Amino acid sequence: MEPRIAVVMATYNNAGTLATVLAGVRAHAPGTMIVVDDGSTDNSAAILSAEQGIDVVSVTPNRGKGHALRKGFERARALGFTHAITIDTDGQHDPADIPAVAQAIMAKPDAMVMGVRNMDQASVPGRSSFGNRFSNFWFKVETGITLRDTQTGFRGWPLMPLEGKRWLTDRFGFEVEAIVKMAWSGTPFAQVPVRV
Repeated sequence: MEPRIAVVMATYNNAGTLATVLAGVRAHAPGTMIVVDDGSTDNSAAILSAEQGIDVVSVTPNRGKGHALRKGFERARALGFTHAITIDTDGQHDPADIPAVAQAIMAKPDAMVMGVRNMDQASVPGRSSFGNRFSNFWFKVETGITLRDTQTGFRGWPLMPLEGKRWLTDRFGFEVEAIVKMAWSGTPFAQVPVRV
């Protein structure tokens, strides 16, 4: 069966960038967008209600990015999607890279597709670059797999391998926990350069 892909975005108090990100995603990924508003207290809900053609899932109170992503994945599965592309709503990712992630999903539907950012460029804070290298190292220790960017939020997720798993965290750590557990259960990985 050919992959069916939705774009899933978790957002929390990103009213300053949300509309721009949504416009960019719409331009590069025409189709279903699922946005999980994770208890935002800013103007995000009003921005989302003014948008057409977006499936909005509201969570209150704020539960964390991991919980929001899982809610988005549940919604995607309920709508018949097999895969989700995730992109952050804080403006750090370029929606123009969505087609490259989608192509990687189509080429290898069973793989977890990781968008690889250039963490060595001058605009990336040293703390972030170090944190990513540290995470990459421990991911390899736990799984034997070398990934260049374990902390990226720009990913192509096969949804089936997530089903039935128990999760330890609802926060940002979910994204690393998920890839470790997917690696342990035999999910292959693909890596695609993305801009930041």
